[in-house]
Amino acid sequence: MDAHYNIVMKAREGRSATKKHWYFAYSGILDRPAFEKWRHEHSYEFFELPEGQVAKAVDMDLVFDFPSRWWGGRVAGLVDKKGSEVYGRLFEIVDQDWPVVQHKEGFVTGMAVERPIKVLVGGQEIEAIAFTTSPARQSLQGPISERYLQALIEGATRSGLPKEYVDSLPSRAV
Repeated sequence: MDAHYNIVMKAREGRSATKKHWYFAYSGILDRPAFEKWRHEHSYEFFELPEGQVAKAVDMDLVFDFPSRWWGGRVAGLVDKKGSEVYGRLFEIVDQDWPVVQHKEGFVTGMAVERPIKVLVGGQEIEAIAFTTSPARQSLQGPISERYLQALIEGATRSGLPKEYVDSLPSRAV
């Protein structure tokens, strides 16, 4: 458990147990073993990340614009880019559990912001929320984290994202 646990638990109070959010995940949360470790370390055993579905964000690309001390280099956010696509998984999250997702994605600490995006899943376009680097924290200075890139590739592979997308990840790390 860390200092943010109480903030998250307070934010869960009074939230709906029936209202849901569409959440598009494209980075670290896709690595289930790493996510399960994080969940346990932060005492969120009550939260179950659903299976989700493979989806793609349209007219978006990855940009390595967040310098992370923990990862030892820059990690990925999202940027508008006509004709590009970012694959991930689309999850339906109960409103009451949304603060847990916000914690995992760095929203609680001001590292990330919520961003509405359009995703395609099963031939259907859905508006979802993704998390991307907070404008106040964006920087292209310093190296890209090799350790993060490997985790990104492992998570994308484990999540069943298309092989051609997974294979493109190293070339996107610029």
